[in-house]
Amino acid sequence: MLGHLRRHRRAATAAVVAAILAVLLPAAPAEAGQRAWTGTWATAQHASYDPGTSEVTVRIPVRVSAGGSRVRIRLTNGFTTEPVTIGHATVGRRDSNASVAKPYQLRFGGRDEVTIAAGEQAVSDSVRLPVPARSDLVVSLYFPGRLTHISQHWMGLQTVYWTPDGGGDHAGDAGGDAFTRTDSTFPFLTGVDVRGGDVGGSVVALGDSITDGAASTANADRRWPDYLAGRLSACSTTAGVLNEGISGNRITAGTDGNPSALDRLERDVLSQPGARTVILFEGVNDLSWGGATGAQVIDGMKEIARRAHARGLRVIGATVVPYRGWGDWWTEAKEADRQRVNTFVRDSGGVFDGYADFDRAVRDPADPTRYAAAFDSGDHLHPNDIGMKAFADAVDLAGLGVARDCPAARVRLTPYLPSLRPGHGSEITATVTNTGRSAVREVSTRLALPEGWTATSDSIGRRTLGPGDSTTVTWTVTPPTDAPWGAARIGVASSFRQSGRVRHDSDSVDATVVPVPTGVRAPYLTTATAEGAQYAQNRGQFAIWAAGQDLAGWKDEKAAVYLPGAAPATGSVIARLVGQTGSGPSAKAGIAVANDLTDPAKGGYAVLTMSRQYGVEFMTDSDGDGKLDTWAGGGASYHPAWLKLVRDGSACTAYASTDGSAWQQVGTANVPSASGDGDAGLVASAVNLAHPGQTTTAVFDSFSTTH
Repeated sequence: MLGHLRRHRRAATAAVVAAILAVLLPAAPAEAGQRAWTGTWATAQHASYDPGTSEVTVRIPVRVSAGGSRVRIRLTNGFTTEPVTIGHATVGRRDSNASVAKPYQLRFGGRDEVTIAAGEQAVSDSVRLPVPARSDLVVSLYFPGRLTHISQHWMGLQTVYWTPDGGGDHAGDAGGDAFTRTDSTFPFLTGVDVRGGDVGGSVVALGDSITDGAASTANADRRWPDYLAGRLSACSTTAGVLNEGISGNRITAGTDGNPSALDRLERDVLSQPGARTVILFEGVNDLSWGGATGAQVIDGMKEIARRAHARGLRVIGATVVPYRGWGDWWTEAKEADRQRVNTFVRDSGGVFDGYADFDRAVRDPADPTRYAAAFDSGDHLHPNDIGMKAFADAVDLAGLGVARDCPAARVRLTPYLPSLRPGHGSEITATVTNTGRSAVREVSTRLALPEGWTATSDSIGRRTLGPGDSTTVTWTVTPPTDAPWGAARIGVASSFRQSGRVRHDSDSVDATVVPVPTGVRAPYLTTATAEGAQYAQNRGQFAIWAAGQDLAGWKDEKAAVYLPGAAPATGSVIARLVGQTGSGPSAKAGIAVANDLTDPAKGGYAVLTMSRQYGVEFMTDSDGDGKLDTWAGGGASYHPAWLKLVRDGSACTAYASTDGSAWQQVGTANVPSASGDGDAGLVASAVNLAHPGQTTTAVFDSFSTTH
């Protein structure tokens, strides 16, 4: 939550502001009046850095919340000391990855180019573009000349695409081939607004890294405001949801580049187009590492509520989540302060217009100072995807005062993260709960399964539910014996009659189809330098169960599935690593080449892996003794991960990618002992020197070689 921010600077230069004031618009737009526009996507700028690049275009995908018939964007140069010029900007519906179905030209005061002074913002003219709720847009920005700085929101949890240095203007491209570099921060873009839809206004989520989505699945839009937007989209009158979370944010104090919630309230909440309600979900940083007392947090909450009410916004307070086990920050005294704050949130005496009990939604009933295991991402502070959904479910839609005529009954599937074996049945339960104030009737549920899966049920749920009542239906779900391993979506749809109308709700869980050892088929072979290795193959998928003390330096203990002679002297080896479980944080899985993988001492040995602790690791044998003695890489670990080794004689270059199209070079090395075509394979090692006896399971769903 204290994540490292890139170097940042803030200020505004009065002379530059005056020179370009004519093309800049304030936060409250003049066009058609503020009420005509509603924010549908937003993020909070809070840092800047020097990218060291020139003549580049960035392509930023965003998932909007509410829909409309017209769209515009807001850009901010908030944390810099110099102006920035955008020479060309477009917006369009996303096709896939960096591709856009049709880019629409954006103008600023009728001009194609806009210069934004340090500390200022610009709002584009509107574009007629039908934008369905919960759809993906792509904003493209071209920067002519030297790009001296980027004002950004650093934890985007979304792949953002860049052209290479000197790539030029590709904002108008429909295809994404020019965008060969990736990042995961939102540069300059701070908001997307719509009008012309059935939108009653916007809900602003003011929070910290939990609201920002830390520990949720990247590129999946599974932050709790995303789930809340999904719930609101089912209402007859919908609402935009604006995520104004910043990692490390506090109520009682800020840092350079990360203003306190009080200091950024005007910028990030009160000035948002169409803002009607704010959900205040802050305090855990103040109480844990921030040194604030419960009384100080409560005073800050009161001040935020007072200022928001003065501007006509409703304020929903959210209770502070448990965090025992998150580092060494928890103490009995701090827990008492957390309880004091939560008591106030639940009964604020009119300070809040309502509350969302996020604490109750995710706490462990057996130990309320901790997260329940089902919702914990593993760091004991940030929820996983299911915990994010639990937060969104804890929000009373009617209490937001924005959306109208929302479905009263809610359906949810359990277990939250089921694991299923091919050919074996597992129980999945749907629970329908009436959260409304009147009865719902004709309740029915049905599962949506991947093709070839089966489900049987002997249970019959209740057809009528009074307020607060629930009913369950349980199925035995069986994947086919050849079901692909990995994530599989199991969905449920519920229908019911509410106030004379048939309404619907839905839910889904990410099931995991887990492999079982079966061996591999020709032409694939296996080899191991650690005991107990097992393997499985399911068409083009492979699984390796491996032990081993290390896969670098003084040890070379691993298990491998390989093709002899398949690594070309000039060509590439590519694999997609779906996931890796078990063992410690240094366990490795990836691809390898060698003259002979059964005997790496014969030379040509290079390995590219992913580990939870070190991210991407590129290791080579520089002297032909069979030991991996050079290293390059680092960064965050991610799955799935595309890994590629390119050989050109004795030169070996490693690349990694999140999507298999935009590749980032990890490193290059000379492997002088490489000769001719070598072996190519998939490898895994538990690196269990500090975790004796443990194994790791690595799953791959793509493996190929090209000449």
